[in-house]
Amino acid sequence: MSQVIPDGWAKASLSEVVVVNPKHKDLDDQVAGFVPMALAPTDFNGILNYEERQWDKIKKGYTHFATGDVIFAKVTPCFENGKAAIVKTLPNGIGAGSTEFYVLRPAIKDISVDYIFSVIKSYDFLQTGAENMTGAVGLRRVPKKFVEDYKINLPPLAEQKVIADKLDELLAQVESTKARLDAIPVILKSFRQSVLAAAVSGKLTEEWRKGANYTSPKETWPTSKPIVKAFEIPNSWLGVSLGSVSDRVSVGHVGKTTEFYTDESSGVPLLRSQNVRPGKISKKGLAFITPEFHRALKKSQLKAGDLLVVRVGANRGDACVLPEMFEQLNCANIVFARPLKGLSAYLNIYFQSPISQSLLLGESVGGAQGVINTKSVERTFLALPSIEEQTEIVRRVEELFAFADKVEAQVNEAQTRVNNLTQSILAKAFRGELTAEWRAANPALITGENSAEALLERIKAEREALALAAKAAKKKPRAKKAKA
Repeated sequence: MSQVIPDGWAKASLSEVVVVNPKHKDLDDQVAGFVPMALAPTDFNGILNYEERQWDKIKKGYTHFATGDVIFAKVTPCFENGKAAIVKTLPNGIGAGSTEFYVLRPAIKDISVDYIFSVIKSYDFLQTGAENMTGAVGLRRVPKKFVEDYKINLPPLAEQKVIADKLDELLAQVESTKARLDAIPVILKSFRQSVLAAAVSGKLTEEWRKGANYTSPKETWPTSKPIVKAFEIPNSWLGVSLGSVSDRVSVGHVGKTTEFYTDESSGVPLLRSQNVRPGKISKKGLAFITPEFHRALKKSQLKAGDLLVVRVGANRGDACVLPEMFEQLNCANIVFARPLKGLSAYLNIYFQSPISQSLLLGESVGGAQGVINTKSVERTFLALPSIEEQTEIVRRVEELFAFADKVEAQVNEAQTRVNNLTQSILAKAFRGELTAEWRAANPALITGENSAEALLERIKAEREALALAAKAAKKKPRAKKAKA
């Protein structure tokens, strides 16, 4: 914080206004609060949670603190993530926590703990603290000396409280806005799922069918095999098995592949379960196998337009239609169907829908996690509209999804702006911009004995007095015991 400061303010190191890792007081065998690192919040107004434990269980080997202290993480990545809090409520006013916490206690009770906390949450403190970390990779920590020497802009006591109150008000508004924005992606996800459900049940194109000319799906795909309907569909649609409108249903390689991996320049892409996401292919973590191994795995070679379904694992049931993006391609742990002409675009929508996902996962076999095999995919129920209606469904879904994507992009931009807003407000506070009018109206509260310079002198005098008192107490002779 090297900027010019307002009149009445002072430059000070943190150690001049707070005690870093103060000594704790002991309790008898009473309940205290225990705070592991996982319970420390990252949001500015986040709540510090704690566990109740007996003091004798936590008084050794942990960092100690009390109500009114500021605690913050000193180890990466918790420090950079801003894990910090003001300790407001503890059983019996005392607690302990992770050894990776620093504790800051105001040197005198009048200093605003909220102002000190704001400094700890500032971008400058977090950035320079991260730059000054020491230790091995993965175990880097902010040195105590950095914390003690960190320079802050110190306002007079009265102004500290005004700043803290303004920050409470402004940052509460920021958090409220952020919470509303954070809820929108969930709403958009629900919207997309509703669109998909309406698409595959015929509701999305209900009005379209009333005035449209279309070909019977049985005429377009004569091999389609009607089966028992899994859910209600329009009369003009057919309920068929996926296998009856596919040239083949097969499974990718099941077994070890790592010994055949090679580099991208000389290899053939190998899709694995992690590469198949709902409605799309992800190239993240894409593996490559030798051309010889690719040729040996003829039954698992893929073509554009194939429907891919993850057979096992965390994303079991995720499905998409393969776009034209690879010249050659193989797969492992993926069940695939090669649909008849005209079906691919619609299947990409159908198998993303919650209805289809429920049917697929219900067809799983095997242990607790389940496996989706070729038979499961082959007999999966497919609500089959006419080829003309499929085209209209695809068009409408793409249009609605494009709208949702646009909203999502706007939300992401707004979230970035809101996330930056907190630091912008804090920077204004530390420059005195939030309280400029207040200072103009209250000059007596920021000058003379009320100035920050006078505050620092008072803190220094009180510390020296305490040190002398402690020294005198040590020198005071103990009273001799009376003889019997």
